Amino acid sequence: MVQTIDPWGNQEVKVDNAFLKQFGLQKFSETNQKQFKNHFFERNLMICHRDFDKFYAALQQKKRAVQLTGIASSGPLHLGHKVDLDFFLFIRSLGAESHLGICDIDAYVSRPDKKLDSMKKAKEIAVNNTAHALALGINKKEIYVQSQKPPRYYEFAFELSKKMTENTFRAIYGHLDLGKLSANFLQYADILHYQLKEFGGECPTLTGIGIEQDPHARASRDLVRRISYKMFLPSFAYFQHQGGLKEGTKMSASEPHTAIFLDDSLESAKQKIQRAFSGGRESLEKHRKLGGIPEIDKSYEILRFHHPDSKLVEHVYTEYKTGKMLTSELKKITIDFLTDFLSKHQAKVKKNLDTAEKIVYKK
Repeated sequence: MVQTIDPWGNQEVKVDNAFLKQFGLQKFSETNQKQFKNHFFERNLMICHRDFDKFYAALQQKKRAVQLTGIASSGPLHLGHKVDLDFFLFIRSLGAESHLGICDIDAYVSRPDKKLDSMKKAKEIAVNNTAHALALGINKKEIYVQSQKPPRYYEFAFELSKKMTENTFRAIYGHLDLGKLSANFLQYADILHYQLKEFGGECPTLTGIGIEQDPHARASRDLVRRISYKMFLPSFAYFQHQGGLKEGTKMSASEPHTAIFLDDSLESAKQKIQRAFSGGRESLEKHRKLGGIPEIDKSYEILRFHHPDSKLVEHVYTEYKTGKMLTSELKKITIDFLTDFLSKHQAKVKKNLDTAEKIVYKK
């Protein structure tokens, strides 16, 4: 069955061999899985890639290799956004030149007015998003704000727009939304502009994304084949996006009840976990006999994506799977971990707000 992907939608994407073949994606090798001592690989959070090996080879050879990740400042950050930034920090640890774009223009033009009605509001949100990024460990020199880029960046975005036809856009995205269309050219410029001579020159690049963002990857690679500049095809690494708190959805800011936000109060986070979809059985007797289903349990999923101790995550999985651990016990472990993280993280955010304002407004 042929799948279509909506990068702005909230539904989870089913990835199987047919899907990988349909879109020309590659699985990570067993060598990749073993060589990286990081939870993204230890817990099988990495799905597939486009030319990751070429990017990593450049790193091993001590050649310039750039990673670029962006956050659209359309609302508060949630745990799903943290996954993006955690992957950014992992790739940075391998030695990549790293850049995080705070995409205020993208956010404004691609969202309806009822959600984001002005650039002023987008910048206010950008300050909050930037403070969270700093608190998670992103360096201020690694962050740029889309609306503060030099003129050459915008020239390049317009150059790219001339190379994308209506038919190509429809073929990749399935529609022609003018707001999203204009935002997309900025996204393509984000991905590609560090290969322009004004920004360092031709080199391998990597962007870590969720699988539902693959249309942007295909479009940017198609554009490299059309433009006159000599560039490497951008590489992409696809990680699982954390699901929402109810079954069958991804965590989304547009559906607050499905997400745990990094600004949530500790009590709110606790209540959301208590109400989250579980993999427990209908009765205590059945749970002890058959075991829980951690693969669909949202509390376990939070631990799998965010807890720093892989041995603890594995222990929880085994105990819950065999019925030795109850849903209430799993939820308590998750609540204790998450509220401790949020408490410490939010204290760091407050300390970084002034720096974030200076970055966004260039004070």
